[in-house]
Amino acid sequence: MTALLTASRRVVDPPRPPAHPVRAIVIGVVTVTVVVAFWSVQIPWDRLGDLPAQILRYLWLMFHDPNWAKLPDALRQTWNSLAMAWVGTVLGALLAFPLSFLAARGIGPAWLRAPLRGLFALIRAVPEIIIAIVILSVTGLTPLTGALALAVNGIGTLGKWGYEAIEAAPRGAAEAARAAGGSTAQVVRWGVWPEVSADFLSFWLYRFEINVRSSAVLGLIGVGGIGDMLTSYTQYRDWSTVGVLLIVVVVVTMAVDALSATIRRRLTEGAFRRD
Repeated sequence: MTALLTASRRVVDPPRPPAHPVRAIVIGVVTVTVVVAFWSVQIPWDRLGDLPAQILRYLWLMFHDPNWAKLPDALRQTWNSLAMAWVGTVLGALLAFPLSFLAARGIGPAWLRAPLRGLFALIRAVPEIIIAIVILSVTGLTPLTGALALAVNGIGTLGKWGYEAIEAAPRGAAEAARAAGGSTAQVVRWGVWPEVSADFLSFWLYRFEINVRSSAVLGLIGVGGIGDMLTSYTQYRDWSTVGVLLIVVVVVTMAVDALSATIRRRLTEGAFRRD
C-alpha cells in the first residue's frame, strides 16, 4: 500500500520548470549594470534629504508672486513655438507619407524596404536637439532650425507608424483593386489609402502634440520660442518670470493635447464619445 501511494505521488508531482540559463545571465547583467551606473554617477546621497525642501523653496519663488507683466512676451514666444511645431509637423508628414508606403510590404520593392526601415530607426535614435545642433551650422540660430529638426525627427516616427498601419490594414480592397488590373498607384489610392487615412491623420496630430513639447526643449539651444525665453530668465534667476513662463507652457500644452485628442478620437471613432 505504501508503495502504491509513493508511486501515485510520483505521478502527480508537477515537473520542475526547465532551467533558463540565458534568463539568469540577462538578470545578472542588468543587475550589475544598474549597480555600476549608480556607482559611477556619484550621487551625493547626503544632500538628497534637502531635495524636498529645495523643491518647495523654488516653487514658492516661482509661483507665490508671478511676474504677470511678462505674460504678453510669453504668449508671443509660445506662438513662435507653436508655429515651429506646426511647420515641423507638416514638413515631416509630407516627407514621411510616401516613404511609409515604400517601406510597407506588398507595396514597396523588397530592396528598398530594409534601407528605409533602417533609416527610420536611425532617425529615431537621434534626439531632436542633436539634429538641431547639426542643422544650425547651416541655418543658424533661427526658428527654422527647430522646425527642420522636428521635421527630420518626425520622419522616423511617422514613417514607422505609417508602414505598420499599412501592413495591419485589411487587405480585401487592395486585393480586389489588384485583381481588377490596377497599377500599384491605383491599388494604393483605392485599396490602401481609404483603410489607413484615419490612422495617418491621427498619427500626424499626435506628432504635432509631441512637437509642441519638443519645441520648448529646442529653445534651450537658442532657436527661439518659449524655451529660449525660459532659459534666459532661469540663468538670470528671475524666478517670478520663470513661474509665468511655466504656467503658460503647461496651460498651452494641455490645451493642445486636449484638442488634438478630441480630433483624433473623432477620426478613429467617427463621432465624439461621452465618457
